[in-house]
Amino acid sequence: MNYTTKDIQQRVDDYISQFKEGYFSPLSLQARLTEEVGEMAREINHRYGEKPKKSTEKDKALEEELGDVIFVLTCFANSLDIDLADAFEQSMSKIETRDKDRWTRKEGGMKGE
Repeated sequence: MNYTTKDIQQRVDDYISQFKEGYFSPLSLQARLTEEVGEMAREINHRYGEKPKKSTEKDKALEEELGDVIFVLTCFANSLDIDLADAFEQSMSKIETRDKDRWTRKEGGMKGE
């Protein structure tokens, strides 16, 4: 399935809205996001790093961990009424301007140029 950021934010909001508790506070969401990024880092370290899994540890898909990060990040955005597409656009505009000459370009430049 292909989701837009609007679809993602709506689906998360539909899920969270079922519960009286609603979204966690920004501080709790930051802690959860840190926790999920840590789990993703652990999986990356097991898969690509020098630290093998213990025989008692179950395999977790990197995609699952990345999905968890996206879910919590979306909760964060929704709870603060931030549009993910707008936030992404602001970030990319800044990066494309600030870092436009920072890296060695491939022949042909950016797509569409």
